Amino acid sequence: MTSASSNQRSPFSQLKEQIFGNPERSLKEAYEAASRIKSIENQYFSGYRVPVESLTNDRLRAEMQKNLEVLQSRIQEFNASSSASGNLGSNSLEKLIFVEGVLANYTMTQNQASALTTVPQQGGGQSPLSPTNIVDVPSSIEPARNPNLAPPSQRRQPNNRSGQGIFNTSVSKAFNQISQELNPQQSEQQILDEFRRSRQITVVAIRLLALLIVIPILTQQVSKNLVIKPIVEQTQTREEVVLNLNKLNSEWKEEALVELNTYEEEMKMEQMLKGAPPIDPEVMEDKVREKANEIAEEYEGRRINAISNVFADFIGIMAFALVLFVRKADIAKLKSFIDKIIYGLSDTAKAFAIILFTDIFVGFHSTHGWEVLLESLANHLGIAANESAINLFIATVPVVMDTIAKYWIFRYLSQMSASTVATLKEMNE
Repeated sequence: MTSASSNQRSPFSQLKEQIFGNPERSLKEAYEAASRIKSIENQYFSGYRVPVESLTNDRLRAEMQKNLEVLQSRIQEFNASSSASGNLGSNSLEKLIFVEGVLANYTMTQNQASALTTVPQQGGGQSPLSPTNIVDVPSSIEPARNPNLAPPSQRRQPNNRSGQGIFNTSVSKAFNQISQELNPQQSEQQILDEFRRSRQITVVAIRLLALLIVIPILTQQVSKNLVIKPIVEQTQTREEVVLNLNKLNSEWKEEALVELNTYEEEMKMEQMLKGAPPIDPEVMEDKVREKANEIAEEYEGRRINAISNVFADFIGIMAFALVLFVRKADIAKLKSFIDKIIYGLSDTAKAFAIILFTDIFVGFHSTHGWEVLLESLANHLGIAANESAINLFIATVPVVMDTIAKYWIFRYLSQMSASTVATLKEMNE
């Protein structure tokens, strides 16, 4: 019953998991990556640790690096979105132990966050580089279904005596800790390697973020001014300019008429103030006709610009999607970089950012901002701003966003950071 109900989730639940994250999904993806790493160990290295740095096979090294990055990022997401490992079921806990065991083989000498308990250090403190207390994986864990996995006959069987495995692992880790403390050069090298890895993730994330911003905007402007707009202009002749005014939306047509009437009234008022003799009606008509042609050309240019914006925006969106597809291997690093910034904020800063975001988009005064934004979008696309449609949008979308934000605070933020929720309540009061 549980599996059937989980498979028949509502679209809202699936969208919620895509937006806010899901610890079960993060653990599943981490488990699959760990299983692929384990299969490579069993198939090529008789179950021992893969020397990633010294691999001569480029394909195998790239596959190992990709799986390790996925494993580290997903276990970090799991640690951030899971309040306590005690809430896990037996199957999930076994998967978590397996994932932590594989991860420890490649980060035993590095500072890695763990969802399991850590080995206490002498004196009541804990070293920042202390390894994770890993428990042997029970034999009931099945590897992820993947065609690249090694057959069961080649897999290394875990130790059935779990107590002895824990004791041997703890003793080996204690000796490793002592050797690290007696060898300062090794500790310095570990800190330097960790700094280089963090710097590389930061550089890749900033580069990808810049590409996602610059390339779509540049593509939109270049395609609009050099390709689309000249094509649209060639389809119109000067004799059709006045006729095409009938194709303007009602808002632009009203603005054009008001501008023409204002020009005519200004001419009459200027003639009356100066006390000059009345202007000949034919001269007045010629000046008004000349002004009408100028207004027609101006609004025809706005119409052509709006048509060009529609196609150029579509091309810009395609460029954005293409960047995501080409650099999809760096998306996990960008997400890890953003998570590092967000989780590095203090509770007060997090509460301030949440209040600022909600007040801008779903607050009491947000209706004016939505009106300006929607009217600007309609003007950009050459569409008349419909007041009824704008009011309907404001009456529904911000309300839905406010509901999602409150549910996220109640369901997830209270588990990830209860102190942030308390600070948020105090700041709201």
